Amino acid sequence: MAGGLAAPRADWRDLVLEAKDPPERVPRMYTRLAPVYEAWARATESKARRRVLELASVRPGEDVLEVATGTGVQLVRLAGANPGGRTAGVEISEGMLAQTRRRLEDAGLAGEVEVIEGSALELPIADESFDLLVNGYMLDLLPRDDIPRALAEFGRVLRPRGRLVLSNMTKGERRRHRIWDWAYQRGLVLTANCRGVLAAPVLRELDFRVVSREYLSQMLFPTEIVAAYKEDR
Repeated sequence: MAGGLAAPRADWRDLVLEAKDPPERVPRMYTRLAPVYEAWARATESKARRRVLELASVRPGEDVLEVATGTGVQLVRLAGANPGGRTAGVEISEGMLAQTRRRLEDAGLAGEVEVIEGSALELPIADESFDLLVNGYMLDLLPRDDIPRALAEFGRVLRPRGRLVLSNMTKGERRRHRIWDWAYQRGLVLTANCRGVLAAPVLRELDFRVVSREYLSQMLFPTEIVAAYKEDR
C-alpha cells in the first residue's frame, strides 16, 4: 500500500449480518421448535457438541454452567462428567426448559442439576460463581449489539481464570457453506433466526484470552468453536 500503511482490520460488526427477528420473539419461536429441535441438532450440531465437551475438559468437583440449555442434551453430558461438582443450566424458552427438565429426569439427574429460567443478557447468578461456562448456538440469534452484552455477562459470572467454550453458527469459509447467510440476507430464513457470527474478536475486546478457534461443518452448516478464559487481573 502507498506509504507503507497496512489496511485497517474490518470491525466484526461489518462482517456479521444483523438479526432479523427482535430478541423478544426468539423464546416463543424456540418453544414452538422445542419438540422437534433435536432432529435438527443431530443433523447439524452433533459433531460440534462432542468437540465442545472435549475442549471443556470438565474436572470433577467444578462449578459448571451451561447458558442456553436448549433440549438439555449437553447439560446431561456436563453433569455426567462432573461428579461431586455443581452443574447448572440457564434457559429462557419455556418449551426448551421443559425439554431440559424432562431429559434430566430421564437421566436420573433431576435433583442434582440446577435449572434456572433466565436471560443470557441478565443472568440471575452471582458474580464469579463458576469455573466453566459452556454456551451453544445462542450468540448467532442475538442482535449484534447484544453479543458483547451476553459475553460480558459470561465474564461476570466466571471466576478469574474461568474457562469459556462456545459453539456458534459462523461465517462460511467455503463457498457452499455460505448458502445459509446468502439466504438469510435475502429474507429466506432457513435457520430459525440464526446467521453466521464471530465470537473471538468480541471476546478479545472484553479482555478474554482466546485459546483456540476451530471451524467445522456438518450438513454444510458452518460452526465455530471458541475456547477462552477470563484474565486474572
